[in-house]
Amino acid sequence: MSGDQIPHYHGHRDRLRARFMETGGDPLPDYELLELVLFRSIPRRDVKPIAKELMKRFGTFAEVLAASPARLMEVDGIGESVVTDLKIVEASARRLAKGEVAKRPVLSSWTSVLDYCRTAMAFMDKEQFRLLFLDKRNALIADEVQQSGTVDHTPVYPREVVKRALELSASALILVHNHPSGDPTPSSADIKMTREIIDVAKPLGIAVHDHIIVGREGHASLKGLKLI
Repeated sequence: MSGDQIPHYHGHRDRLRARFMETGGDPLPDYELLELVLFRSIPRRDVKPIAKELMKRFGTFAEVLAASPARLMEVDGIGESVVTDLKIVEASARRLAKGEVAKRPVLSSWTSVLDYCRTAMAFMDKEQFRLLFLDKRNALIADEVQQSGTVDHTPVYPREVVKRALELSASALILVHNHPSGDPTPSSADIKMTREIIDVAKPLGIAVHDHIIVGREGHASLKGLKLI
């Protein structure tokens, strides 16, 4: 291929890769980090317009990764292979955040717990109820999705929650769910359900340390708000 046949975006790709290797990802705007991911998925096309369209539609890098495959493929230029690559990055981010939580007692690494919860759930388009099961040292035994629901409701059964804790020989629980609306403010139903789980768990020697609600706009802790 002669010089005048080389696509204009080749030089841009080289420069962006060099900037990334020199400075890391933090200084890059979201759309450029997204471009770097798309370079490997779409080798023969200028991906900057695609990255900017994804950002326009979903808002942030994290929200692009969390978007459903069907919604992602509504964007021109996005096919199954691109969706697969984006979902690999999303899964990698969750795995990295979870690794930080698993390294040490949860209550002494609360920031890592919050980061993990937000990474795992904050940008989902449906409600999900997750349980973190802890041992006597407050180390993580298991992290399980108990229920998935609709855009604004997830059915939770306190006895099933406690039954699973007993199966895992857990001494404590942290409850986590997301609000797809973005606002993490707990509802009256959230508070009621949490207190019901506490009431069932306490006589069996299982503590409920907190109920964390995550959303695009941040997080809320029922314990921090003195609601439990």
